[in-house]
Amino acid sequence: MTTIAALHAAVTAAPYDGEPTAAELDAIDREMPLIQADIVLLDAEIMAIDRTPTELDERRIRRARRRVLAARRALANLTAAAGEVA
Repeated sequence: MTTIAALHAAVTAAPYDGEPTAAELDAIDREMPLIQADIVLLDAEIMAIDRTPTELDERRIRRARRRVLAARRALANLTAAAGEVA
């Protein structure tokens, strides 16, 4: 019978320390306006989920959707501009 312990050690990568890298943190910082806009939209939708939406609810959701679209556009433009420079 052969043991596989030696093979297991060769395949296993370095232990994961659980901390994000600097590049991952930079990516999160770039995406933070979009993340926050998504949270605002989700909050607006949650407030109107169990009742008939009022005019104020509809405006709040519409405004939050526009904010998400603007954040996505800004992030796409930022990514495209970074791609042209690099």
